[in-house]
Amino acid sequence: MTTANLTRSETAARSTTVTVRDYRVELDLSGAPDRTRPGFTTTTTVAFDATATETWLDFLGLAVESVTVNGREVAVDFDGARISVTGLSASNVVVVRAIGEYSRSGEGLHRFLDPVDGSTYLYTQYEPADARRVFACFEQPDMKAPFTFVVTAPDGWEVVSNRPADTVTVDGPNQTVEFSPTLPISTYITAVAAGPYHRVESSWSRGELTIPLGVLCRASLADHLDADTILEVTRQGLDFFAEHFAYPYPWGKYDQVFVPEYNLGAMENPGLVTFTEAYVFRGAATAAQYEGRANTILHEMAHMWFGDLVTMVWWDDLWLKESFADYMGALASAEATEWTDAWVAFANRRKAWAYLQDQLPTTHPIVADITDLEAAKLNFDGITYAKGASVLKQLVAYVGREAFFAGARRYFRAHAFGNTTLDDLLTELSAESGRDLDAWARAWLQTTGVSTVTLDDDHIVQTDPRPHRLAVGLYDFDADGALVRRDRVEVDIVEERTPITLSPAPLRLLNDGDLTYAKVRLDADSLVTVERSLDRVVDPLARGLIWSALWNATRDGELAVGRYLTMARNFAPAESNTALLTAVLSNASFAIGHYLPTAERDRCRQEWLESCWTALHSAAPGSGEQLAFARATAAAATVDAGRAADIRALLLGETPPPKGLALDPDLRWALWTALAATGAATTDDLDTELTRDDTASGRTAHLHALAARPDRDVKAAAWTRIFDDTALTNDHLDAVIDGFRAGDRRDLIGSYDDEYFTRLRPTWERRSIEIARRIVVGLFPAADSLAAVDNWLATNTDAPAALRRLVVEQRDHLARALRVRALG
Repeated sequence: MTTANLTRSETAARSTTVTVRDYRVELDLSGAPDRTRPGFTTTTTVAFDATATETWLDFLGLAVESVTVNGREVAVDFDGARISVTGLSASNVVVVRAIGEYSRSGEGLHRFLDPVDGSTYLYTQYEPADARRVFACFEQPDMKAPFTFVVTAPDGWEVVSNRPADTVTVDGPNQTVEFSPTLPISTYITAVAAGPYHRVESSWSRGELTIPLGVLCRASLADHLDADTILEVTRQGLDFFAEHFAYPYPWGKYDQVFVPEYNLGAMENPGLVTFTEAYVFRGAATAAQYEGRANTILHEMAHMWFGDLVTMVWWDDLWLKESFADYMGALASAEATEWTDAWVAFANRRKAWAYLQDQLPTTHPIVADITDLEAAKLNFDGITYAKGASVLKQLVAYVGREAFFAGARRYFRAHAFGNTTLDDLLTELSAESGRDLDAWARAWLQTTGVSTVTLDDDHIVQTDPRPHRLAVGLYDFDADGALVRRDRVEVDIVEERTPITLSPAPLRLLNDGDLTYAKVRLDADSLVTVERSLDRVVDPLARGLIWSALWNATRDGELAVGRYLTMARNFAPAESNTALLTAVLSNASFAIGHYLPTAERDRCRQEWLESCWTALHSAAPGSGEQLAFARATAAAATVDAGRAADIRALLLGETPPPKGLALDPDLRWALWTALAATGAATTDDLDTELTRDDTASGRTAHLHALAARPDRDVKAAAWTRIFDDTALTNDHLDAVIDGFRAGDRRDLIGSYDDEYFTRLRPTWERRSIEIARRIVVGLFPAADSLAAVDNWLATNTDAPAALRRLVVEQRDHLARALRVRALG
């Protein structure tokens, strides 16, 4: 039986008996351009000490051809996931020769064929445990070791890894690149990329330290790569972290490669950070997109210390890297780059993710109880990232910034190239700050849930009481009619009710400055002020907190959906912060589709489309706001055909677009998909657009649009392909799923609800967790009752915990939607 899952207990036991000295990993990727070859040769030589006579190495691949233990070839004992190794001595060298499999799911070694020029590109993605798809290893974060990678690939390709190349040997059509050994790192942050990548080089220096910098992308995207902007943010970040961490960047070089069909935003492999190539903008992009990319660059850079230099022992303490990186990404953006409003997007968008996750029945403490790898895979969530970062922001205020960074520096020095738990961090922070942080950790890191804070006359009232340091901003109209803060009162609250004395003000804003992690409500008078004058609030962070409060109240059924939508229609056109604008437009669309009673939906969809269409034409030419409304118009037009003729005329060049609006390929596809979803585009239309944009992105968008057509046969074909076509890549699978769901045509897809539930367990058993997760979440029925999902949960109590978690979470989203609709 294949045991691909790994448990915390068994890996902890393994690390007590095995100490790894080093790895040498040889990969023959010379056959990668031949699409008929599913695999590659991988040879691992691992040296380790052992106190037991047997152990196992992890590997997921096509075959294990041979195993040698201390120079003696032994019988292969491989169950499909584990290679048993026996006859061990105190000191051992094990060699495993195997055949790995090229991935199409973004897990392991992903192989991509560029339709533009026919080139093949490879890159690895391992977190949390997919290095074993490429080489035999001890796949757990606490068994660190130096790695030497040797890669054979076609001559002329860029071949990169965590470290610089030591030697390059050319033999006929191929080259063999041997990289210098890494410092001790975990398996999941080792990395290789190979292919005819376009490369831009630079460097960063501080004192006597000079770090080579590289930015890479596919050759066919080279014209769109704004490498200078990326490198500027990179240097600013390295300056910031060098100053604040006082630990020299340890990884020798800093390459950043933008890769296709990526499952994540980015991954912090030391010396070779991988990013989704969605960050290479093929057309116009909003300020929020550039700010988001800068934040991601700095988030991954923070990991070079938090996560790579010092790594958690096991995935329970995933927050030790992700919460810190999320906090540091926003901090460095605000203080070291042009994106000085980075905390606005954090308060409104990142924390919205955390609030949503923290209200699910599957919420968990920031320091989670992760029993196995399947649970770890699902814990890369809003709790671990955004709630953890929010709590760290509060911790910095609690212990003081100087003490916080001094404690971080102690932490790096004490645990460099090692592994830690929560206690190790608290020890260093307590030593610097002089504060006992155990109570703080119990209140914030080891509990679940989010408090809701309200003003009740002369008291601040909180549910789920926790210690908070927060501020109340008192906003009034100035001589020009702007709403500005005239006073601010800071207060510590612990109990359910805390007395406070506040002078009257048109707007009293709880958690002003976003000091704590809590949902806040606007009192009745402040809500009236906001309904009339939200566009007059000058400070973008205050506006972000107000929009967040309005959205949370809407989701919780305390603010009527119609009132929220009215404010969105009235004030979104005046919102100048594109991160806030994008969030409002998305939330409004979601509210119409999920929270409005069915009888009101068609009318509101028509009103929303008209609002977006009007704002698109009145926005400043070429502005980010204009682009945001163009995208919102495309989204609105997928469920209302009222502007189909106008959109079609734009796409066919029969009428000019609004002044300043570039109909770039991505926007064109969004508009064509809207037409397809309402039956206003034909297959020929979509094929013609593909001829115009026959790129990787174009082919994915074409799949999406084809599956969006409102035809029963189209939906049936999409359904079959989702479950049966295992050749679909991760991106193509998403495209077909999104197309199947496009248009909210329950009359066409509701009949698949029963089959969805019968297919859940077979899908989980047969597909990788990444692909299965996309199917489980993407196809969850938007039904009008909970009966079917409740029946599945009741009759599948023995289903894998990770699968049940996904279903329980989707059930909760549906239950919330039904609850809010009923209030309407």
